[in-house]
Parts: sequence; structure tokens; C-alpha cells
Amino acid sequence: MIESGSPIPSVRGKLVGADGAIDITSDAVLGTGTVVFFSVPGAFTPTCHVNHLPGFVANAAKLRAAGVDRIVCASVNDHHVMKAWAEASNGLGEIDFIADGNGELADALGLARDFSEFGMGKRFARASILFRDGKAAAVFAEDGPGVTASGAPAMLMALEAGTPQLA
Repeated sequence: MIESGSPIPSVRGKLVGADGAIDITSDAVLGTGTVVFFSVPGAFTPTCHVNHLPGFVANAAKLRAAGVDRIVCASVNDHHVMKAWAEASNGLGEIDFIADGNGELADALGLARDFSEFGMGKRFARASILFRDGKAAAVFAEDGPGVTASGAPAMLMALEAGTPQLA
């Protein structure tokens, strides 16, 4: 798993916006300024849809007030599903969405998990990462089901506590 101080890997994906999806690399999206990144196992899945994403949508203004330049959600879903989820959650315009359809970013960050026993294949682990100027400043991964360590309130607490700047 990515650790504090590690650089952002450069892998392909699609950035989903109001006008559709564009091809990007992860370092281009996550590598400038202060970025809150969070990963979810799947768009529209119960915990992700009801507990994880809504916290970031509701706290987007607070995160920006705490110095965050960009909030990004990623999932191992195709860009059509991610766009539908962004629209359905009222997250479009507040949060950027990365469709990691092949799980390349999940692998590169060390956050890929096998959910085959649930019929879901390879997915992201539930986590959040604070990136500052191209490096991970803090990594929060869930140890079990639910949203505690990786949710928006935990990220706000880390920002308020003054997560150290990286050299």
C-alpha cells in the first residue's frame, strides 16, 4: 500500500465530468496542490453510495476551506457508471471522479482487493489519501467494513490537526 512520502504513480484512467469522460493519468489529476483522494469498492454499492461518497459531497466546502484544492473519488468501474453515480449523488461539480475500469490505479496504489467471493472481482479497498504536491502526505485505509478512518470527517480532523507538509 502507498505510504506517506510516496510519489503518485502515473497510470491511465478516465476523468469523469459534466461533459463526459476524458483520458488522463493519475499523476496529472492528483499531483498538483493539496488533493483529497478517496477510493471505494464500487459505485452505487450500499456503503459507498449511502455512507462514503455523501460525506465528501456534504463536506466539500469545509475541505476546501481547510486548504484542499481538489477532491477526487476513484472506483474500479467504467466511466459510464461513474458518470451516472456522480449525477445521482449530486457529486458532479463538487468532486472529480476517476473511472479505473481496469484497476490499474488500484494496483499501483497497492489498494486492489479481491472481492470475487461477492461476485465483484478486483476492486479498490476503501481508503482515503491526502496528497500534497505529488506525494502522499497521509493514508487512511479501513480495516473492516464500514466508513470510519477513510471518511470525510476523519480527513477533516487530519487537516485540522495539521498533517505535516512534505519536503
